[in-house]
Amino acid sequence: QVQLVESGGGLVQAGDSLRLSCTVSGRTLRNSGMGWFRQAPGKEREFVAAVSRGGGSTDYAASVKGRFTMFRDNAKNTVFLQMSSLKPEDTAVYYCALKLVYSTTTIFTAMNDYDYWGQGTQVTVSA
Repeated sequence: QVQLVESGGGLVQAGDSLRLSCTVSGRTLRNSGMGWFRQAPGKEREFVAAVSRGGGSTDYAASVKGRFTMFRDNAKNTVFLQMSSLKPEDTAVYYCALKLVYSTTTIFTAMNDYDYWGQGTQVTVSA
């Protein structure tokens, strides 16, 4: 059974940094593309970042580009989302997602692309 567990969320002030983690069990991360999505209150879930199976390709939503960095540690079966210069509009529940894939370079940015999801971790940024 594949499980994804996010951690690292919390309450921070605008301008602060946070690092989210997503640890995968039940499947090796080496065969998977990974993504981060978020959902703010009253809004639809949206794409934040994704990394290819091989780790060499990443993509980011325009709203976080230059502030967020996604990377993976296959040895730890964990992906990370390093968030800097946080803004109140970054407040949301952050979800990681796993995509079973053969390609080592393809990036997936649509929710429907992903096969497994975590339960989410709350990030709150105060002004």
